[in-house]
Amino acid sequence: MLKDHAKLLALFQRAGEVVGRKKLQKIVYIAKKLNFPFNEKYQFHFYGPYSEEVTCRVEELCNFKFIEEVKEKKGGYFQYRYTLTPEGETFLSHHDVDMPALENVVSSMNGKSSRFLELVSTVLYFDELEKDEVKEKITTLKAKQRYTDDEIEEAYEYINLLTQLQTELHC
Repeated sequence: MLKDHAKLLALFQRAGEVVGRKKLQKIVYIAKKLNFPFNEKYQFHFYGPYSEEVTCRVEELCNFKFIEEVKEKKGGYFQYRYTLTPEGETFLSHHDVDMPALENVVSSMNGKSSRFLELVSTVLYFDELEKDEVKEKITTLKAKQRYTDDEIEEAYEYINLLTQLQTELHC
């Protein structure tokens, strides 16, 4: 029943700490697109792919005291920090979550900015389209972000890197 919760806990365990709700959403989405077994449904939202299910599960994990959410005031907005608690570690120890490559992939993504992960996840959201069509979508849907062609190219290169990290440990 709580298998999907355990998968999120495994992500927090491997990340150490995730700073930002948007970053968390993008990390889970990108991992899912890399064929990690996350089952949450996503739709395109203001900041790119978004899952209400991830939001609800994180809230439940906080209520269970399996993860800690720390709310910090940063300028004109609030930022959230998430870490696995000892209770979460105990819960996770009773579940077999087999995702050996997740640590390298999550560590890499966790070191990137939310803005960049928003771009990467948007590229992946439209992965059925040709590259020039994806660029057009990004410049239209993400006009306020003002992504450059170089940034979009960097996102494609980063997706290839993540794919390599994921497949290296599966071989």
